[in-house]
Amino acid sequence: MKTYLGGKTSIDHVAIAVVDLEQALFLYENVFGFELIARRHIDGAFSGMKSAELSAGGFSIVLVQGTGPDSQVSRYIEQYGPGVQHIAIAVDDVQAVTDTLKASGMHFATSVIRGDGLIQVFTRREANSGMMFEFIQRKSHPDGFDPANIQQLFNQLEAGNIF
Repeated sequence: MKTYLGGKTSIDHVAIAVVDLEQALFLYENVFGFELIARRHIDGAFSGMKSAELSAGGFSIVLVQGTGPDSQVSRYIEQYGPGVQHIAIAVDDVQAVTDTLKASGMHFATSVIRGDGLIQVFTRREANSGMMFEFIQRKSHPDGFDPANIQQLFNQLEAGNIF
């Protein structure tokens, strides 16, 4: 894996698709003891998503719930069931990783998304497991997410009918 990703890598965050965000928050906060960092609501042209970001020590857990049946998250759950929706891997150079993986045959769901101190790209979902990978490079956003990046991601996935 290091051959493809180069440099130092680690898990940045894990996104988990849930049916009921409030019920999931109760488990993650009150039972597991994770700390709520932020809540967000994203709307696209025809769908939406609610999310809650939690600190899990050395990485984050992001719980995501669709806001209606056409939401990317709702469609993901319908196809694969609730659970890990994607794993984000922190890398030193998103563009270099993207180029290397494309040369190896990887297909991407998004273009490289560049925001204020945060660069991201998302692979196509692997049909057998439902897994999608994100590669993320943080500059001035050591923790958390840039709302503009999240909106760009949501818009690209929605435009491509990708869930």
